[in-house]
Amino acid sequence: MRPRDSKWLAPQRRRFWASLFAIAVCIVLIVTLSWHFTNNRDSHHGPSKGSGSPNTPGGQKSDDLIWRTLPWNNPLGTPRPLPTQGSKALPAVQFKFSDESNEDKKTRINRREAVKKAFERCWTSYRDQAWLHDELKPVSGGSKDTFGGWAATLVDALDTMWIMGMHDEFEEAVGAVDKNISFAGSSSGNVISLFETNIRYLGGLLAAYDLSGDDRLKQKATDAGDMILKAFDTPNHMPIGRWNIKEAAENRNQTAPSSTSLADIGTLVLELTRLSLITGDARYYDVTQHITDILDDLQMNTKLPGLWSNSVDPSEAKFDVGRSYTMGGGADSTYEYFPKMMALLDSLDPVYERLYKRSMAATQEHLIYRPMVPGEDDILMTGDATAQDGGPSTLTAITEHLTCFAGGMYALGGRLTSNDSDVDVGRRLANGCVWAYNATKSGVMSERLLAVPCEDKTHCAWNETAWRDAVGSDVSDDDLPPKGIAMLKSKEYILRPEAIESVFIMYRVTGDKAWQEKAWTMWQAVDSLTKTDLANSAVDNVDSTKAKKLDSMESFWLAETLKYFYLVFSEPSLINLDEWVLNTEAHPFKRRGVKS
Repeated sequence: MRPRDSKWLAPQRRRFWASLFAIAVCIVLIVTLSWHFTNNRDSHHGPSKGSGSPNTPGGQKSDDLIWRTLPWNNPLGTPRPLPTQGSKALPAVQFKFSDESNEDKKTRINRREAVKKAFERCWTSYRDQAWLHDELKPVSGGSKDTFGGWAATLVDALDTMWIMGMHDEFEEAVGAVDKNISFAGSSSGNVISLFETNIRYLGGLLAAYDLSGDDRLKQKATDAGDMILKAFDTPNHMPIGRWNIKEAAENRNQTAPSSTSLADIGTLVLELTRLSLITGDARYYDVTQHITDILDDLQMNTKLPGLWSNSVDPSEAKFDVGRSYTMGGGADSTYEYFPKMMALLDSLDPVYERLYKRSMAATQEHLIYRPMVPGEDDILMTGDATAQDGGPSTLTAITEHLTCFAGGMYALGGRLTSNDSDVDVGRRLANGCVWAYNATKSGVMSERLLAVPCEDKTHCAWNETAWRDAVGSDVSDDDLPPKGIAMLKSKEYILRPEAIESVFIMYRVTGDKAWQEKAWTMWQAVDSLTKTDLANSAVDNVDSTKAKKLDSMESFWLAETLKYFYLVFSEPSLINLDEWVLNTEAHPFKRRGVKS
């Protein structure tokens, strides 16, 4: 039959088959475009379930990660083994709580759920508008990448979701981490902060693994740890705090910097030691113990024995090159990790108890002061000290919100060393930060303040004339800071956690329910001041009724601040401090000897 004679080619038949073909083509196009945009959406605007595969960016085969294939220019020797025997068992940290009344339980749960609701709001906005980016813009919407581009908020919030019982959201987030995040390179610039990468990413992954047992998280933590380890590939194996990850990936020769902060080198030990404990690879522990050894050797030979200057020289392994000493930014977590390493290792290495006791004695001598305040509250704060040639140090009564961690540090260390005096110092320091919250118009503490130090830590009468003189005659009565504060040097609040951190630890250590009441007052003030249509935002002025939102929500808001507020209103068995130790980003690690 010739084609022109076929009934299938009649005009009406041809139109039918042409229409059918066009419909089929459209269906194929729609399915193809839908698949493309769904994958694109999963990468940027919403969670992707599943564990990934070896061919996806985040699911590289474990032996293919560049940091495991590069040769070392300055090879490490045989690593020292983790300690296995200790001289004594550690005393209990946490108070032995009794049953609560039904009324107290109802109040506590209502408060806890209010905090969880705030977290859920923030998480939903991040999930919808900033997925796989480092931070959500909580006022304008959208995202920004500030810490390597490895989804800092997502990784930082993993353990908080698990603790809050948000297991479906946790599973979605873990799938996204496994599928999309690779530590082979950075998408937010060539230079990264080793400090932030360690506490947020490695710490977050380790804690999420410790809580859930998900092996995908263990692998990602190992990836992050192997990247961090390469920053120690210097002639003296001192790490590089501001690290050019691109040059490191090209295996260029690296040298430790001649100047960095004490915290940059002293805040790697807890996370890398925990990584060694869960992997059995002692290299991570060993590189940080090299730093610990130097701190121990130099501690009593610095300009202020017991402390190290805020500025250090890793290139020469000199940790006392400056004259300024502080518990504030640039130094804080080095001291914080001494008692926490005691807890993590179950005191199997006596060096950390030695470092803690010496530094706390020096801190009380040089850095801690009693501020003069109305009502003569029995409180303490920490300031900055400057070493003088041949004379005593001078104290400047500048207190940072960052230093509010010190109350919890003293309380934890006091319990671990059976020193009730340290616990009491912790109480007075924590109350000092609570006072600084209550002092402002918003009920929230500022980033930095200048107080009026008393000459005597045991008794200090309020003197309004002395306070007014400290404020200065150039400040009008209309512009006075809160009474007891000479100046609000930085009026911002950037959603920091340190004050509620110490309040939480004091509650768990003492069992005193007054700390829960203080926490609730703080929470109401913080949420009222910072809440936006999407989430919560940093603000420019805590002592104003017209504070401006700064459109910033760092990942520690979900990782730390909301976690501590949630935990202070949770059952004491949740993250029991005799079983867990929290890093400086509030990521809980299992203490050695605790059963899985």
